[in-house]
Amino acid sequence: MVEGKIGKIHGWAAMGPGLKVEPWSYTPRPLGDHDIEIKIEYSGICGSDLHTLKEEWGPTIFPAIVGHEIVGKVISKGKAVTEHNEGDLVGVGAQVYGCLQGSCNACSHNLDPHCPKAVFTYNAKYPDGQPAQGGYAEAVRLDASFAIKIPDNIDPIHAPPLMCAGVTVFAPMLRKGVKKGDRVGIVGIGGLGHLAIQYAHALGAEVVAFSHSPNKQKQCLELGATAFIDTSNKDELDAVRGTLNYLFITSNSKSNQYNEFISWMAFEGTIVLLAIPEGKMVFSPFDFIRTEVSITGSMIGGVNVLKKTLEFAAKNNIRPIIEKYPIDKVNEALQHMDAGKARYRIVLTH
Repeated sequence: MVEGKIGKIHGWAAMGPGLKVEPWSYTPRPLGDHDIEIKIEYSGICGSDLHTLKEEWGPTIFPAIVGHEIVGKVISKGKAVTEHNEGDLVGVGAQVYGCLQGSCNACSHNLDPHCPKAVFTYNAKYPDGQPAQGGYAEAVRLDASFAIKIPDNIDPIHAPPLMCAGVTVFAPMLRKGVKKGDRVGIVGIGGLGHLAIQYAHALGAEVVAFSHSPNKQKQCLELGATAFIDTSNKDELDAVRGTLNYLFITSNSKSNQYNEFISWMAFEGTIVLLAIPEGKMVFSPFDFIRTEVSITGSMIGGVNVLKKTLEFAAKNNIRPIIEKYPIDKVNEALQHMDAGKARYRIVLTH
């Protein structure tokens, strides 16, 4: 077994529920034959980080170093690793372990996050019981299969949001077959939505951006939207009813808004949830029969989809709009994100 170069990993961890993190160090798992060790250069802040820190999605394993939008260079590798070399610039998303051998139904369908052996980047435990720790740290160790090489023409500082936000919006577009000529709606123009506009536009779709913030109109059009709909304007909403082939929900819309969303769809249209509404969703069965609309959801993408996400972004000049914070200002960055002031993703520099 190869020894890693960093015996004690220093990071910023939450010791209990809340948005406060503080310096903390841990001894990483031994570097296995199939593992790599990455010296982190940049890490993104995702909304999932905040939900986990505040225990809004269930119990959190504390101390917790969150962060699953990681970019850095390989500094050590196990003896069985062939796809990466020391010095390679790689990215890591929300998963660090799984079977990946096609031996489970999920992995054989490129749905690695649903693998029964999946270990997420943080707030999860490896089969040996040791907790996984994330990217608000100087380094991370993981199964090499879950590290993706960053294309040369993507500036490393722009890569972290593509590892989660980017793949989250692009994966269902690939899976559902979004293509030229489709009319695609994007609800919520934030960290996910501003990337969703770019990916859908690059696929050749006619993109309609929906937001309650009219001041985002100019930017949406610059990113590739064909039309901008102010959701407080009834006339604008009436004009799009029955016209959308796909609708991607990227913000935490209220659960009672989904009947309204259905009315925007063309026959056999598909609504895809990428954010989780509060409470229960209630529908009239007649709405589905009358419109033949379907509603589905999507998690993050698997390894193969992550590779396609980066390659497609590199080819089509898709980049996140970011704000930068040094890692020692992480608490300030978390508060800024929680207040909804980030435009549109935050990247921590290490």
